[in-house]
Amino acid sequence: MITSKEEILQDKEYIEIVSELLKQEKVQKMKQYRQHHNVSCFDHCLYVSYNTYLICKKSNLDYVSAARAGLLHDLFLYDWRKRENGRKGLHAFTHSKEALKQALSITNLNNKEQDIIKNHMWPVTPEFPRYRETFIITFVDKYFAVAEAFIGKNIKIKRFMEQY
Repeated sequence: MITSKEEILQDKEYIEIVSELLKQEKVQKMKQYRQHHNVSCFDHCLYVSYNTYLICKKSNLDYVSAARAGLLHDLFLYDWRKRENGRKGLHAFTHSKEALKQALSITNLNNKEQDIIKNHMWPVTPEFPRYRETFIITFVDKYFAVAEAFIGKNIKIKRFMEQY
């Protein structure tokens, strides 16, 4: 999986696909919120978006919709660790609806992009994904969530794994 922002930003085709979104104030605001460990929400979404784009492109799927929705899949703009502003429900169950609402406020989304954002937390969210791209982003998102949660702990994990 690619986690180098420099490498991602050098991919001209990918940047062309998401450039309109990268200019959006709400997307830039994701840099202010921590997602997992010390990774910002923006960086998390960038990694998920880019790696989903690569997988979908290699698999002859709709990599444009996957890249766009991947960048917006966690556009919820709050600190999920705090209960503020009357926010109800557990973040894992509710943030995809908020991300979709925020995404629709800044750009038009096709049905596939909406499904990707709305259902990227499946099976935590009850609606079954309608597209293969949604399943791919679901797994890429989980991969990065786990990897980011273990940043700082990876030295211990590597030492443990090297024993076997």
